This record gives sequence, C-alpha cells and structure tokens, in this order.
Amino acid sequence: MTHTVLVVDDDPEIRDVVHIFLRNEGLRVFEAEDGLEALELLKREGVDLIILDVMMPNLDGIKACFKIRETMNIPIIMLSAKGEDIDKITGLTTGADDYVAKPFNPLELMARVKAQLRRIKLAGDGLGQSQTGESVIEIGDLIIDKSRHIVTVRGKEVSLTPIEFSILELMATHRGHVFNVEKIYQSVWKEEKFLTDNTIMVHIRNIREKIEDNPREPRYIKTVWGVGYKVE
Repeated sequence: MTHTVLVVDDDPEIRDVVHIFLRNEGLRVFEAEDGLEALELLKREGVDLIILDVMMPNLDGIKACFKIRETMNIPIIMLSAKGEDIDKITGLTTGADDYVAKPFNPLELMARVKAQLRRIKLAGDGLGQSQTGESVIEIGDLIIDKSRHIVTVRGKEVSLTPIEFSILELMATHRGHVFNVEKIYQSVWKEEKFLTDNTIMVHIRNIREKIEDNPREPRYIKTVWGVGYKVE
C-alpha cells in the first residue's frame, strides 16, 4: 500500500525539497501553503501523515494542529525555524507526534517519516501490541482497549494521539517496569533515539493531563527520579 503524506509549509522551496525526498521513498504527496488550505484538502483526500510548519500566514501550524486533532488521529510531524525547548513543548502539546527544527537535514526528516509510517503498519498488522494475550488492561478506573485503541477513565473516553496511546500502552502492558526515555523512544518509534529527553517528558505530561485527576500527583504514571517512568 502506498502511503500519502501532506506537506504544509508557506515556503515553496521547502515544499519542493520535501516533496522530492518523499516521492523518492515511493510516497504519494499533497501540498498546502497554509493551515486553511490543509484543512480543506483533508476534507477531500485521505492522508496517512502530515508534515506541518509552525509559522504560516492565515492559519499557523499550532492552530491547524488543534483543528486536525478535533477529528483526526493521524501522525503529525511539526516543523519550526525556532529550536528552543519552549517551541518544541508548544508544538507537542497541540497533539503533534514529532518535531523537527529548521534548518533540517532532509534525510533525518525522512527517517522520522518512515518511523511514523512503520508504526501505522505495525498497528494495522496487530504487531505493535505486546504478545501477552491481554487485549484490555484495567488499572483502577483506567481502561485501555488495545485492539480498538480506546482509553477510558471512569467510563469517559479520553482522546489520545497515536504516540500518546502507544506510550501508555507500553507502560501499562509492562506494569511495574521502569522505562527510561531511550527505551520508550526505541519501543514506540521503533528507531534509535533521535529526540531530547524533553520530548518524551512532554508526551508524558500530556497523557497525565488527560487521564489523571491531579497531574501533579499522578496515580497511574509515576516518575522514578533519575531513571524514568512506570505504570504501577
């Protein structure tokens, strides 16, 4: 199956470069020059992954990501000319799955794209789940249905991004096991660690905001200081 990628950037030169590299990987490519055009295209076309610039006219990447996440759970890789941690945290908090700072190496971006698409394939093949035979995990009021990719807390469904679901599923499947950030990245992204510790920290924080009564005193995802995270 040929995957389809939507490239959203107001710089035509960047779109052209990314388009060429994606086509060389055998991927189908759509382009949009701002968030509004991207949202309109998503109404008409099926897309497996979005590469989304942060700074754009009309509708920027942050606002576009919020709008996309209202109805779609496909992977989103954010691009930004700003590399500071605060921009990375802002991008991931909107629901993005990964982040690449400009100027970027196209080969690194392609590696990130392939990692996200590989996760889609593994999930579709049923290979992304632990082979424990446990398709539904119950931890107190938290229920994780791995086969349907649904999480509920006290009977209310919680909307997690694909990355957030995979991180929670990983730790919940191996309750009591402490995962450092490198192991989380290798297990979820199926790649050697690209990202900084802050990226995993932001995903954990986002999950806690959605499933915990008090994210500052988490009941489900515990921090083991100096080591990593675990679900008890």
